[in-house]
Amino acid sequence: MVVCVVMLPLAALIWTAAKGSGDLWPHLVRNVVPHALTETVLLSLGVGVLAGVIGTGTAWLVAVCRFPGRGIFEWALLLPLAIPTYIQAFVYVDAVHPLGPIPTLIRSLLGMTSPRDLWLPEVRNLPGCIVLLGLVLYPYVYLAARAAFLVQTASVLDAARTLGVGAGEAFFRIALPLARPAIVVGVTLALMETVNDVGASEFLGVQTLTLSIYSTWLNRSSLPGAAQIALFMLAIMFALVLVERWGRRHLNASAIGARSHSPVRRALGRGQAGLAITACLIPVLLGFVLPAGHLVHTAWLRWQFHGIPENIWQEAANTALLAGLGTLTAVGGGLVIAVALRTNALRSGLVPRLASLGYAVPGTVLAVGLLVPLAAFDNAVSALSAQLTGVPTGLLLSGSGVALVLAYVIRFLAIPVGGLEAGFGRISGTLDMAARSLGEKPGGVVRRIHLPLLRPALGTAALLVFVDCMKELPATLMLRPLNFETLASHVYGEAARGTYEDGALAALLIVLVGLAPVILLARLSRPRQD
Repeated sequence: MVVCVVMLPLAALIWTAAKGSGDLWPHLVRNVVPHALTETVLLSLGVGVLAGVIGTGTAWLVAVCRFPGRGIFEWALLLPLAIPTYIQAFVYVDAVHPLGPIPTLIRSLLGMTSPRDLWLPEVRNLPGCIVLLGLVLYPYVYLAARAAFLVQTASVLDAARTLGVGAGEAFFRIALPLARPAIVVGVTLALMETVNDVGASEFLGVQTLTLSIYSTWLNRSSLPGAAQIALFMLAIMFALVLVERWGRRHLNASAIGARSHSPVRRALGRGQAGLAITACLIPVLLGFVLPAGHLVHTAWLRWQFHGIPENIWQEAANTALLAGLGTLTAVGGGLVIAVALRTNALRSGLVPRLASLGYAVPGTVLAVGLLVPLAAFDNAVSALSAQLTGVPTGLLLSGSGVALVLAYVIRFLAIPVGGLEAGFGRISGTLDMAARSLGEKPGGVVRRIHLPLLRPALGTAALLVFVDCMKELPATLMLRPLNFETLASHVYGEAARGTYEDGALAALLIVLVGLAPVILLARLSRPRQD
């Protein structure tokens, strides 16, 4: 049942795309796809390179080097994950505007009086979008690369040193090749988030395939055209999934034998330590401290002069309601699949893999795929009600937020499925056999043994899903009910109107909630022996 729900929008997407006229796709190929594909490829390549360099470099520094502040940077480098890409763009467009706070501060320090006296690079272009997305998404690479560097046996690097290999040569010739599978996984995750983005690319003037789906559907009123672009984009996403699986196939290759002892961090000299601190500090400052500080300052000014926006708490409640429903449904579905695998009700590992496909499907693609079957259901029920009672029911599912909750579930079901599978892996099968030998039924084993032991995994999965639902923008924009605003849609609307200060508080609330899983990741990723 869960797999059918996940596959439903994909099947509907194919059916909708096939309804387009014969000349629709050639028109899209000539006028829409080439430019959007070029922008998407260039954006992905740029973000992949930037995130890979920052994430791998900083991971190497905190994993194998010793310098002042290393322990702080170890968790601080994860902080940009708390800021969604569209909020990062929202902040920088406002902050580096010629009359914004950053140029104003620099001009005051340099004694300049006119905005024309100071030149700063423009962020509303493709290079600006690459830099801003790279500053938010590099932690995916950092987490994977740092874990790979930590499990590399110290004896391998020690042997290299005894042969006269320097630190730089050891990194490029030994550590980097061994960590390459993990780095590929991290870069692929960053690319998936890049392709899924719609807010940042729109704010910064980059016409990606995701944005083309959004504009083709809503601005050009062509659902079949949007579905055709979505299928093309889906093929790209599945290619990224295959790359990620290919990179994961040798993920354990970085652990050559059993680690004989913890890696001995190399103490850096004063000059090298200064460079290491700078290399770790810049991503944290530009990726988190500056945007978060700007949001706090702007929200404070907005509150001081105009008070708190009157609808902000209702929007926060709407966000919590939808994200909570999505979280409960997704975690429940993931638990059903994990329990079925544990009890051998499912004998194939294909079901959880299919159930996790939604994570690779961008929110815009899901929205297009869900609209058709849900609208067809609503229309059929409304027509039947009108025939029997004379009163049509209207949009029961697509107009009530059910479509958006369903999109959240499909998009983030992979998180509880993977987390609970791993949680069950840490529960010995002998506990199940002992309980059954004492006469306990399968349901009682799950209720009295599995669920208490799975409580940490359930809590972690619920937290991650809730925050992801709260931050999700493309599906929220396209599937939310009319006149129903969330924090994400509020930020998007204010940024689209150019009234950035009115969206600062909503953006700040999203960032503050987003800090929770970052703190959790920081705690879980700390090595036992440091």
